[in-house]
Amino acid sequence: MSAWEGGQPERAPTRLTVNGSVHESGADPDTPLLYVLRNELGLMGARFGCGLGLCGACFVHVDGAVVASCDTPLWSVEGKAVVTVEGLAPGDGLHPVQQAMLDEQAAQCAYCLTGVVMSGAALLERSPHPDRAEVVEALEHNLCRCGAHNRMVRAILRASDG
Repeated sequence: MSAWEGGQPERAPTRLTVNGSVHESGADPDTPLLYVLRNELGLMGARFGCGLGLCGACFVHVDGAVVASCDTPLWSVEGKAVVTVEGLAPGDGLHPVQQAMLDEQAAQCAYCLTGVVMSGAALLERSPHPDRAEVVEALEHNLCRCGAHNRMVRAILRASDG
């Protein structure tokens, strides 16, 4: 049905590049990226936390920048490269931050962990050998209610050595 007949005009699907693969979504362009990642693409690494972009559980990379996918509209990532924790490392291997989190036993409940990994990986991309203060600053927007931040900081520092 056309707009002239009282219906909504047809919308072209939004084209997304997620973890190197192109996808089309018929979701409303104002739909949060997080919902498309989880519900359409089956990528469960980014998690719903606060829904306001304040806790970090939903962090992904968009063109290399850390972004809260819960309040990022789908239209804003069209033509950009989205990377989730599932696509952080090529193949079956782990990204150095992912491996360091395991080695340091940095996760407790792990709800926040994927967002922390994304923040840590972005930090190491722009500053391969950060000091403790830089890591703490990079994790400022990642809320961990379990109190595992010190282990997470150690893990990111460990990843920067490797």
